[in-house]
Amino acid sequence: MNKDYVIEATGLVKSYGDNRVLNGVDLQVERGTMLALLGPNGAGKTTTVRILSTLLGFDAGTVKVEGHDIIRDADKVRSVIGLTGQSAAVDELLTGRENLVMMGRLYRLTKASAKARADELLTDFDLQDAADRPAKTYSGGMRRRLDLAVSLIATPPVIFLDEPTTGLDPRSRLSMWAIIRKLMDGGTTILLTTQYLEEADQLADQIVVIDGGKVIAKGTSAELKSKVGKDRLELVFKDAAALKAARKALGKDVISTDDKEYSATLVINDTNTDVKRVLDALVSAKISVQSMAVHKPTLDDVFLSLTGKTNNQVEQEEQ
Repeated sequence: MNKDYVIEATGLVKSYGDNRVLNGVDLQVERGTMLALLGPNGAGKTTTVRILSTLLGFDAGTVKVEGHDIIRDADKVRSVIGLTGQSAAVDELLTGRENLVMMGRLYRLTKASAKARADELLTDFDLQDAADRPAKTYSGGMRRRLDLAVSLIATPPVIFLDEPTTGLDPRSRLSMWAIIRKLMDGGTTILLTTQYLEEADQLADQIVVIDGGKVIAKGTSAELKSKVGKDRLELVFKDAAALKAARKALGKDVISTDDKEYSATLVINDTNTDVKRVLDALVSAKISVQSMAVHKPTLDDVFLSLTGKTNNQVEQEEQ
């Protein structure tokens, strides 16, 4: 059974002189789902989005959006997509309402329809109170919400979100997540690039990791995490003496310790049997545990194992 792919890219190649930014990238996004594109700085994420949204040419490969070839049917592709980039693409001298109405008119909505759609989006994006203020007076989070609203004025079935929450405070980021989830609930197909691994973890149905212009891993968040390693059990003890005794009792099971926190970390294969075995060993040695927690592999672990860098290192390089 053929899956209903809204976005399909096969063998995508893009070079700038001798620098090959994309080297045979394949992507497929099913209808009504979100694909998150992850990768270190310079991996080709934004280049991919610019190509898929018809803003940039490419050297080899094929790309279709909603069945339309992006070279032969570029106008048809543009009619079914919305794009929100890394910086707000709104006119700061216009009010929020005026930005939306103007974009609606550019999409050939009638004046009445453009106004009605603007009112609807201002409500959806919690911008009613600021609707008639110039966009230059908006906070960063409000501008990003207005930018996303502008990209949705024509209710496109496909949305490209290129790092839409970059630079937002945590509260504004959560607000944007809620808006994105609402789009997904409505059946919108989304391709997201993000530097926040938690964002991909929370929102995406499928994740693709690219590095060096190539796809190096793909799957659900759970599938990618399962490839990285096993769960970890962290035990915290009362003092240094208890930690030392625990290390002796548990032997090779301990992979690391923190002398300041009096904690020990162990790799476990099965949560039920291994945790019981560890605790039984500590009881036999008459060692009390103050607290314990089982930690699942994170997307940061995935990122590190695949690219050789943690996401924090990537963010520091980009600053």
